Amino acid sequence: MDITNFPVQVKIPVAWGEMDAYGHVNNIYYLRYFESARIQYFQEIGLHDIKSQTGIGPILAQTTCKYLKPLKFPDQITVGAKVRSISKSSFVMEYVIVSEKMGVSASGEGVIVMYDYNHSSKAELPLDLKAAIEQLERRRG
Repeated sequence: MDITNFPVQVKIPVAWGEMDAYGHVNNIYYLRYFESARIQYFQEIGLHDIKSQTGIGPILAQTTCKYLKPLKFPDQITVGAKVRSISKSSFVMEYVIVSEKMGVSASGEGVIVMYDYNHSSKAELPLDLKAAIEQLERRRG
């Protein structure tokens, strides 16, 4: 998996406190790393501004992680995020975690559903948001 194919990349230092009794980073932190990349992606496409203006915003409906290699302190990771597919009311993001010491350490995906917070219901993906995603994805490789 080549991280250069991910238009959003976030560098994160592995913290000592993220390790568990087994001497490696606890599994929950991988999902937090994915979250950091997802939120950066949202910022780059202006999703928070769209939610403020329309009341339509994201809800993480599903997430998965495939653990490939253990992370340990000290290390620096780069977390990549990209959108794999877009539908009428949702999109699927892919993630990758690349360790400076271990290489590709995890991969995953998340299903993000658009939600109308004003009416408490599922919403269609705003066209300007779809255009922003497509523009950001053109930055790949």
